[in-house]
Amino acid sequence: MQAADLRAVPDAEKTQSPVDLFLIIAGANLVATTLQTGASLAPAFGVKQAAFLVAGGVILGTGLVAALTPLGPRLGVPSVVACRAALGLRGGALVSLILYVTNFAWIAVNNVIAASACARLFGGPSSERFWAFGLGLLATAVVAGGPRAVGHADRVAVPLLLLVGGVLTFACLRLPASVSAAPGNGSMTAVRGLDVVIGYQVSWLLIFGDYPRYTRSPRKAAAAVFLGLALTSLWFLPLGFVAARAAGSTNPGAMLAAAGIGGLGAVLLALATLTTNFVNIYMSALAWKSLVPAARDRASVWTIGVVGAALSLFSGWLERYADFMLLLGGLLVPVGGVLLARFFLVRRPVDVADLYAVDGPASRHGGFAIPGMCGWVAGAAAYFLAGSMGGTLPSLVTALLVTWGLERALSRPA
Repeated sequence: MQAADLRAVPDAEKTQSPVDLFLIIAGANLVATTLQTGASLAPAFGVKQAAFLVAGGVILGTGLVAALTPLGPRLGVPSVVACRAALGLRGGALVSLILYVTNFAWIAVNNVIAASACARLFGGPSSERFWAFGLGLLATAVVAGGPRAVGHADRVAVPLLLLVGGVLTFACLRLPASVSAAPGNGSMTAVRGLDVVIGYQVSWLLIFGDYPRYTRSPRKAAAAVFLGLALTSLWFLPLGFVAARAAGSTNPGAMLAAAGIGGLGAVLLALATLTTNFVNIYMSALAWKSLVPAARDRASVWTIGVVGAALSLFSGWLERYADFMLLLGGLLVPVGGVLLARFFLVRRPVDVADLYAVDGPASRHGGFAIPGMCGWVAGAAAYFLAGSMGGTLPSLVTALLVTWGLERALSRPA
């Protein structure tokens, strides 16, 4: 396995165990941004409302990701390549570009959050940029070693994260009940809050083929992805909510200080930054290689990691966090609907070689698959038009039905 290998994985190389896949996904989601998503609900909702939104959003969002995961082992190709079957060659390239650009934001956000906590213990506020850049380079070095290096690192990091997460859980349980008892201020509607949680889960949508393609069993891969995302989110989202209530703020450093675990919190955020950026850098490298096939694996990984680390030197990443989740939901939920329609309703056979051929079926109609692209646009429009009424379900259903209907109509003989 290479660092950013875009080729189809033969069956002989599908040696990754479901446990390793689970550890990679769980490690990527045991992260400060998961806490931050829970914290974003704290001002608007009471504890009962938040619990409902967390449970519903996690199950729905993670279920969509897990439903697509079997495509990874079956096709053996990265997600951005699999998307070509539903969106066309250039349509898949558009997905790659979106993934590539948004992952820079994820890398920077994770580095900034971890650096703010680490600087409180070592070096003071003036060292935050040093921490952010250094953690970004360390994660990049591991990813450059390939999926096996990431798997070995996660075998060490994830158990430590579980331990520190347990300490954070204990600290939150010791907080007075009055911390969570107060009602929310209603600054966000319930369906909008649900969209925020689903948007965070669906931000992992395009991982369905990347790491799972190294696992032989489609069913076990889907279970590993679902459990890796769902269990960690159902754990960390409520912790973020409670810690934000205790701090009266959604600032990560203030949240950990209010819980009384500043030192251990810094360790948690530093480890979490590494494990989640393993996946962010890897997915970005695959997206870039799908756009520029001649790019070298390690060069792609190092370029992405260094740029992401450099962007973390700028401030202002957390102010519009909830809006970022909603933007991702509007872009990726309809892609999920398109893929479900193409692979599970239409069920037209996919020739993996055609997905890589510049003159194959995926390059027809200017490189855009008309049903899939129309479904994507219609689903995105439905998401943003629904607004405060909740866009996830309208977007998913619209994208699925438009894609399915056009696939049937255009495949009929004249």
